[in-house]
Amino acid sequence: MRKVLFIFGVLNDSDIDWMARAGARRGIGRQDVLIDEGVPISSIVLLLQGRMGVSVSGIGEIAQLEAGDFVGEMSLVDSAPPSATVAAKVDSVALFLDKQLLKRKLAGDHAFASRFYRALAILLSDRLRATERRMAYGEQDSGLGDETTRLKDELDPAVLDQVSIAGERFDRLLKLVEEVAMKGARS
Repeated sequence: MRKVLFIFGVLNDSDIDWMARAGARRGIGRQDVLIDEGVPISSIVLLLQGRMGVSVSGIGEIAQLEAGDFVGEMSLVDSAPPSATVAAKVDSVALFLDKQLLKRKLAGDHAFASRFYRALAILLSDRLRATERRMAYGEQDSGLGDETTRLKDELDPAVLDQVSIAGERFDRLLKLVEEVAMKGARS
């Protein structure tokens, strides 16, 4: 849920509306592979419900993703193929945003691009810090404190101010995506 804060604390309501309308809601079965290591992807995926495992060949699982996590977002930053495989650990639901459509939106809406890339930078910075912690302290948390304490200690104060708004925006996105899916099913 922490990742929700990074993304939805920076994006605004119109950004959320666009994502809900532009994306495609899909169910993902347990053990279904979302991203294959080394295989280019066509969508950026926002996990709405469920849990995913991230694994690397020869190493095994390196991370787990939960609701609010983006999958495949690094492909917006560089053109390298995915460096890991992502598979559902449980039945999950995700919002798929076509990468080309998202790139057009980013190119044509500079305010959205600014917010989106800031959120992406914050998210990737958090992942780097988490990797550094794991390297320094091993896989165990090693007394780093509970999630709430770490959240307060590590989040940018400007992002921390947006915590309640971020949660509300994520809930709003969930409702909008469901509404769009229901309208599409009736058509």
